[in-house]
Amino acid sequence: MRYVMPYFAPSLGYVARRLKGGSCKVVAIADNIIPHERHIIDRPFTKYFLSGLDGCVTLCDAVAEDLRKWAPELPSKVIFHPLYSHFGEKLPREEAERILGLTPGMKNLLFFGLIREYKGLDILLKAFDTLPEDYQLIVAGECYGPFDKYQELIDASAAKDRIHLFRHYIDDADVKNFFSAADLTVLPYRSATQSGVSSASYHFEVPMVVTAVGGLKETIGDTGTGLVADRVDAQSVAERIIEYFSDASLREKCVGSIRRERERLSWTGFSRELLKFADEL
Repeated sequence: MRYVMPYFAPSLGYVARRLKGGSCKVVAIADNIIPHERHIIDRPFTKYFLSGLDGCVTLCDAVAEDLRKWAPELPSKVIFHPLYSHFGEKLPREEAERILGLTPGMKNLLFFGLIREYKGLDILLKAFDTLPEDYQLIVAGECYGPFDKYQELIDASAAKDRIHLFRHYIDDADVKNFFSAADLTVLPYRSATQSGVSSASYHFEVPMVVTAVGGLKETIGDTGTGLVADRVDAQSVAERIIEYFSDASLREKCVGSIRRERERLSWTGFSRELLKFADEL
């Protein structure tokens, strides 16, 4: 079972209890144990779901630590998030910029995916306001909740003409347009476990700037596929962005690390480890 948040725990827990036992083993692949945005239902629903499992796979060490707090006796294994590979090939940069209506020859920053409070778009907008005029920002994704506070920051920004908004769900067929145009993906998260956005960024060989929260530091900073902001604030994010573009060798090093990670994080390897874990239960 794929487990994302406690909202689904009653239905999945109910099914788990009716499958568990005999020859059927029930294993969860957990993106999170506790959600980024907390609710009163989190504790009872999570405990109900976990108690119906035979084992649990987490996608990073940070989630594994949460799991041990909630279900220390439950057999578990960390198998890192494999890379998405269904988005197609990378386009020539010029073609992607033309499709998106971007100004050519700029330093392109990408914020991609569902816009939620914990993902820190407001932090990036404040950071972007301090960057030189040869930067442009691409914001691509549907907003989970009101967009008002982000729009206010954009309207007040001296750099608003260099902020390009694509406020809708991005179809898989269109994902390549955004990453093909990007120099750098920025994940200014307030909290995190792992990120599917980083997986897509790996696929298109786009380095990242991330904050040192959850699993991002271990999966990005420790692997050399990007730079890590020391603090979750606009100044620290802006500093890492400027650092990346000020050293031409950094991109080469990051892309080299991404290529090594692409070889390691295959779906075949993930499936093999998952089946091995299930067999051992």
